[in-house]
Amino acid sequence: MTKNDEALYAAFKAKDARFDGRFFVGVSTTGIYCRPVCKAKQPKIENCSFYDTAAEAEQDGYRPCLLCRPELAPGKSITDAKEDLALRASRKLEELCASGLSMDEIAGRLGYTSRHLRRVFMEAYHIPPLQYLQTCRLSLAKSLLTDTDLSVLDIAIASGFGSANRFDELFKKRYRLSPASLRKGVRGSMPFITLALGYRPPYCWEPMVRFLSARAIPGIEEVKDGTYSRAVRIAESGKTSIGWVKVSQISEKNSLLVHLSESLLPVLPQVLARIKRLFDLHCDPYAVYETLEAMNEIRPGLCTLGTRVPGCFDAFEMGVRAVLGQQISVKAAGTLASRITQAYGTPVDTGVNSLNRVFLTPEEVVEMGSSIKSRFGELGVTSARSETILELAKAFQNGIGFESSRPEEEIKKLMAIKGIGSWTANYIAMRAMGSTDAFLETDAGVKRALGLEPAEIAKMAEAWRPWRSYAAVNLWNTL
Repeated sequence: MTKNDEALYAAFKAKDARFDGRFFVGVSTTGIYCRPVCKAKQPKIENCSFYDTAAEAEQDGYRPCLLCRPELAPGKSITDAKEDLALRASRKLEELCASGLSMDEIAGRLGYTSRHLRRVFMEAYHIPPLQYLQTCRLSLAKSLLTDTDLSVLDIAIASGFGSANRFDELFKKRYRLSPASLRKGVRGSMPFITLALGYRPPYCWEPMVRFLSARAIPGIEEVKDGTYSRAVRIAESGKTSIGWVKVSQISEKNSLLVHLSESLLPVLPQVLARIKRLFDLHCDPYAVYETLEAMNEIRPGLCTLGTRVPGCFDAFEMGVRAVLGQQISVKAAGTLASRITQAYGTPVDTGVNSLNRVFLTPEEVVEMGSSIKSRFGELGVTSARSETILELAKAFQNGIGFESSRPEEEIKKLMAIKGIGSWTANYIAMRAMGSTDAFLETDAGVKRALGLEPAEIAKMAEAWRPWRSYAAVNLWNTL
């Protein structure tokens, strides 16, 4: 045993939730691998092997524990990544595991060649990307088998296997179980899918839903009784899926409960990936707090352990709202976004009366051309902001790198668009690109929370790197 193994075993023995998802434990006497929070009988340290990812444990012949269910573990945070590209690639593989895209296409979305992606993935996780992709498919399938009433064929297709036979064969080979063995005691048929997504506690849920509620666009989003709901439209491989999602918290299980319409089954991995991004489920709250706790020396209560950065479900929708929110209140920006949605958003039938529209796509905005100034002008949007929205739509069409491992470069591209300055570009980077270190020293809320001028705030915030995005949200939450 190395000292590192002894430290990991200590975390495993303590069932420390801070380490959930950061490593997995293979137990040689049982042939299974567990999360560090597993409540099964504690094995001896000499019978344990420790892995960075579930895929590595499976590569060594271990199958997932049925008690702690490794597929529910929260994803790795940015602090866990040996290589930022490998981290973003692992999330992209999880999101696209059922899409049928080739490794070349997935690597291209990240701005790299498949050869370079394989090299950094092997260096970070000691397994090839294809092995990780296979584990993502199996984990999704296992979750659906355990928690839903979907047929094995539907689960096979939704998880990217193509056929029930291929799924059955690999599931038995890797897990030494038949898919049907996990269907015992399944409830009666439900008109929607229910899954759980884990996070590392603590999680400040109320501030998150307050933030989203204040910015919810009627017809697209709704926050009611602590539950976030929205209409969904996702196009993939020439087909469009429309439906709804609802997300609430199960604090006692350190999870979010996700309900979604069965119509979204063809794009289920993409929907779940967007929900994880929206609710910042990869965050390691203790790593963030270790740096930002010093904010409380400025004034008690400025930083709260468990604060998350609200992400977004639709990057273009959020980007347009950011442009609309320049130099006006959150409420006023919401009014403009609502008018645009009602006038030009696409009506959809989600089966939920309050969720009946989806936002414009970049393509729909580009089609408006110069007429956007008069069309949006009638709704109260200035000509300058209408032009900025048009240019932002073109940037989306041209593939601005929201999946890039170099957000600083993408911020520069955004700022090259007329009408997008530092505040808007960093706000978009914070919420749509997953940047942990974007900061808004000129933001009215940040200035009000600290009572200082932007230059003084920017200097102070240097001590908060690389978590300045979290610092900004903590400051907003104090208002």
